[in-house]
Formats: sequence, structure tokens, C-alpha cells
Amino acid sequence: SIYIVMGQVAVLLLALMGRVELEWFLFSPGRLAAGEWWRFFSFIFMPPAPGLFGYALIAFAWYMFYLMGSALEGYWGVFRYNLFLFIGYALTLAVSFIPPGHVATNLFLAGSVFLAFAYLNPEFELLLFFILPVKIKWLALLTWAGYAVTCFVGTWADRLQVMASVGNFLLFFGADIFRSALHGRRRMAHQAASLAASGEARHTCYVCKKTDQTHPQLDFRYCSQCAGDQCYCPEHIRNHTHVVTPGEPKAG
Repeated sequence: SIYIVMGQVAVLLLALMGRVELEWFLFSPGRLAAGEWWRFFSFIFMPPAPGLFGYALIAFAWYMFYLMGSALEGYWGVFRYNLFLFIGYALTLAVSFIPPGHVATNLFLAGSVFLAFAYLNPEFELLLFFILPVKIKWLALLTWAGYAVTCFVGTWADRLQVMASVGNFLLFFGADIFRSALHGRRRMAHQAASLAASGEARHTCYVCKKTDQTHPQLDFRYCSQCAGDQCYCPEHIRNHTHVVTPGEPKAG
């Protein structure tokens, strides 16, 4: 990560001094066919766009990329983290050859690093606008939503870039996600089987004592004004005296 950040810093400084053109660092199969082979490697050092907050946003993006990359490197080790970056790099280049005239970007490669970090550290907090603390899992959810929107309304070039980023993520985390989902289904099935075997009702009306086992067609609900977790059937949810303490109702 540090070498990528240092390379992008150097490119941006050289561009500001007029020594290089940022266009030289874009990857385009058409330019590659014209003999500009260096674009195979240069696009990884293309700095992010300033955006709304100018160069402060670029500095923050570099800091976060370095922070997240270092965390992934510590979790996986140098070899596996570099493999993650290389696969994302290779997939990005590969899909760029499919749409004609497409220009590849390293934005989605950085996005895959962000999603990987968020998956491993969902409770990590960022100060949004340096003020508002937000857990990174919610930002990752917004990123996934943005990817979904891009796949629906974006161009085929954008969709392929998203698929490359998501494909890189799934190569490393797909098996773990599948195992977690399978374990969750098994746990829910076990809990349901245990409850059914015990013969205990999950919901019992506080007034008439109907249960979800004796009357499975009923929609049982809980009253927010009663003390404790008092459950009622549809007949009594709006027609009961509120409970001050369990076993001691008052007129409602």
C-alpha cells in the first residue's frame, strides 16, 4: 500500500509542476495497441480525483488506503495481501479489453480493499467530515448499494469494473460468507426444532391464554404500554387493561 500511495503522490506532484500529464497514467487497450506498453503499470499510480473537497479529500483517501492496506497486510500477511491486489489489478485490466474504447480506473481496486477491510472490521469507526462517527459497516453497505445501482443503470464498462472488484472480494471471502450463512441457517433450524420439541409456545395472550401453538393462524403482538413483555392476541391487543407490574393491571 505504501508504494502505491507514494507513487500516486509523486505523480500528482509532477502533474502540478507540469512535468507529466495525468492522461499518461490511464489504461486504454487502444493506446496499448499503439505501443504505449507502460500503461499496463502506470494506471495503478493514477491519483484520485480531487472531488468536492479538493486535495484534502485526496490526502484523506491516501491515508485510508494506507491504513486499510496495512491492516489487511497484518491480517493476511504480505504475500496474500499482495496477491489480493494483483488479482484485482489483473481482473481490472482483463475486463477493460471487453468494451471498445474503455479506459480502466483503479477506483474499483481501491474499493475492493475498502470492502475487504470493512468485512473484517465491521465495527471500526470513521469520523465522517472529521466530526460524525460512523461504523464502517454502514459505509460498506452504501458502497454495495452504489455498486448495485451501477450494475443496473451504468454502462457495460462500469458494470464490468464493478464485477472485477466484487469478483476479487468473493475470491477471498466467498467461502467464508457461504459458511457463515450455512451456519446461521443450521442454528435457526436447530432453535426452531428445539422449540417445537419442548412443546412451549413462543406467544401467549395475557388475557385469554391463546398461544401460537393452539391458534397458529393468529397474529400475536406486544403492548408497548404494559410493564414487561405482555403479549396479546388480535382480539385483546386493543381491548385490555394495561399492566403496571406483571400480575397487577390497571384500567386502560
